[in-house]
Amino acid sequence: MAGHSKWANIKHRKAAQDKLKGKNWSKLIREITVAARSSKDIAANARLRLAVDKAYTQNMPRDTIERAIARGAGETDNIDYEEIRYEGYGPGGVAVMVECMTNNRNRTASDVRHAFTKYGGNLGTNGSVAYLFTHQGMLSFAPDTDEDAVFENALEAGADDVITNEDRSLDVITKPDNFSAIKDALAENGLIGEGEVTFYAVTRVTLVEDNAKELLKMLDMLQELDDVQEVYTNAEIDIIQLQQFQ
Repeated sequence: MAGHSKWANIKHRKAAQDKLKGKNWSKLIREITVAARSSKDIAANARLRLAVDKAYTQNMPRDTIERAIARGAGETDNIDYEEIRYEGYGPGGVAVMVECMTNNRNRTASDVRHAFTKYGGNLGTNGSVAYLFTHQGMLSFAPDTDEDAVFENALEAGADDVITNEDRSLDVITKPDNFSAIKDALAENGLIGEGEVTFYAVTRVTLVEDNAKELLKMLDMLQELDDVQEVYTNAEIDIIQLQQFQ
């Protein structure tokens, strides 16, 4: 929103997510386990590489990561996690997608529905809001980053696009499978950005204060659920509101 830095929002959101994930390694272990089903080769499995990188940033021990990989590869006893996506609308009509991993579909559906209902949202059918998001990697760089260096190195590494924002911060857009390689290529040239592979909203909806407050409560409740891995929304909320209500 006007008067507030996009970069500040990115840093604040990442800090909030890191704080939450740091309290619960089980979500990361689930992601590693499921990602390793297709291959335990980290170099060849982009999804597994991302999951392991996240685990290391949360200071997860190497042996814990290796056990999760072995479990996913079928080398030890494995819990059969099912991946489920729930879609719906939150306060103010904003789109919300919730990605889960669960061994009990009924429990997860009930918990997610309760969070939506409690804060004035409602679940929709599959595909009801997914079309409002695009799956991609994004690396964001602070406004003082060398723009020419980011453009040159990112495009040479195979990035899809580089966007210059109004506050002069930069976004490098990648295909999901290319994210880690492009991130590494940029880092080798001293260009360190904040980013992830996620679902980004094609269009965003700005919320008034009361709806923003209720949405943030709903998102917090969803993210606290053990079975919820990620929550995405197309809401646009002022950084001051984030600081006030979180």
